[in-house]
Amino acid sequence: MTWKTDSEKGKMGNVARPVAAAASAGMVKADTNGLNKSPLHGLWALTNKELKKWYRTPVLLFMTLIQPVLWLGLFGKAFNIGGIFTSGSFNIPGFDIPKAVLDQIANTMMLNTFGTTDYFSFLAVGMLTFIVLFTAMFSGMSIVWDRRLGILNKVLSTPVARGNIVLSKVFSSVVRSLIQASIVLVIAILFGMNTANLTAMGILGTFLGLFLLTLGFSSIFLMLALRSTDQNTQMAIINLLNLPLLFGSNALFPSTFMPSWLQAFVNINPISYAADLGRQLLLGATGMASVAFDFTYLAGFAVIFASVSIVLSWRFLKR
Repeated sequence: MTWKTDSEKGKMGNVARPVAAAASAGMVKADTNGLNKSPLHGLWALTNKELKKWYRTPVLLFMTLIQPVLWLGLFGKAFNIGGIFTSGSFNIPGFDIPKAVLDQIANTMMLNTFGTTDYFSFLAVGMLTFIVLFTAMFSGMSIVWDRRLGILNKVLSTPVARGNIVLSKVFSSVVRSLIQASIVLVIAILFGMNTANLTAMGILGTFLGLFLLTLGFSSIFLMLALRSTDQNTQMAIINLLNLPLLFGSNALFPSTFMPSWLQAFVNINPISYAADLGRQLLLGATGMASVAFDFTYLAGFAVIFASVSIVLSWRFLKR
């Protein structure tokens, strides 16, 4: 038997008392067994937090609803290319061309140019990609504001994985984008979009393509904002890339009539493939590539940039 001195007993008691107190409070168990070590720990909570900023702010929700109406109602209907070839605006002096012939010529020219007989349907599908792009661009702003307001430091002090912080903002952007795209599609149908080839599978396929597009672009703009503390820098990036990405695609106009140097950019722009996919599935139009290739391109775009954004978040997302 080993005898201990009073001083040794006192030291052991000092150690045993806090351990016993922690055990009675359940802290030791939480440390060993209760800690959630799942790689997705905190992802839904952070995503829901981001979404609350959107659906609990009436002004933002109203702007989400009204913006597609303005784009389709004002720009879509005002920019009526098909009206150029109608009997009222297309007339050759000395020739009395019947209206039915003019309408047939107009339909043929529109079909060969846009893949559909009216420009509004062509534009409406392209508008889906623009709404997605516009929403994804502002995903990086949230991380800048979180850093400036001190919210990011609090999140970084939790056991949530760095990658989940980025993914939560990406997924919230995806949800908002798809909801806005749904609104645009409904409004487009009410405004007269061609629904002859509209099917449930076509809609699902189109929104899968939009999901991949948002995933990729949100990841890109979050990567650009990982170390940023200035919202003006992010706004400058958005303004710099917004129009080139939109007009350097086939969202508003076919690429076949663009100069060769611009066609090269259109052919690598993921917006072009999302719009092409939507037109094939929703309008039955002839595409610049096959549906399978469109999906493959968008999937590769989304996976590559989402992966890179997660890897960079491990390195650069710090308090």
